[in-house]
Amino acid sequence: MTATESIQTTQRNVPTTTSEEFQIEGIIEPIILHYFETLNAGEFPATAALFADNGVMYPPFESGIVGRDAIALYLQQEAEKMQACPRQGIVETLENDQIQIQVTGKVVTSWCGVNVTWLFILNRQRQIISAKIKLLGSPQELLALRPQN
Repeated sequence: MTATESIQTTQRNVPTTTSEEFQIEGIIEPIILHYFETLNAGEFPATAALFADNGVMYPPFESGIVGRDAIALYLQQEAEKMQACPRQGIVETLENDQIQIQVTGKVVTSWCGVNVTWLFILNRQRQIISAKIKLLGSPQELLALRPQN
C-alpha cells in the first residue's frame, strides 16, 4: 500500500497505516496519524512532506525550523531512533477554516522517556502550517535533556 492509498483509505475513516494499526484517542485526522507513522518509521522526508511549503516546526530548545527541506534535515539529525507514543488528542476549529490539534503522549529514546504535547495547526488544504513540540517535566528534568555543547 502506498502512502497515498493509506491517506485515502484513512480519509474514509477506516483506520489503516503503512505498517501496523495506529490510533490516537480522539484523533481521526489522517495527516496527524501519518505524521506519527512516518516519524516513528524514520521516514523523515515523508514527515516533512506533510507540512505546507512554508510550514514551521518548533522543537524543544530550538527556534522555528521553516520549510520541508529544513524540517526533514532537522529530523534526520535529531529524531533518529526516537519513538513518539501519542495517547490522546483534542481537535478545535479555528478562524479561517484552520484546525488546531493538540496531542499528548510520550517520546522515548534509547536513554530517556519524557511526556510531550504536540500542538499542530492545519490549513484548509490539511497541511501542517505549524507544529510545536513541548516537553512536560520539572525544570530539573528538562535541563537534564538539553543537548550539551
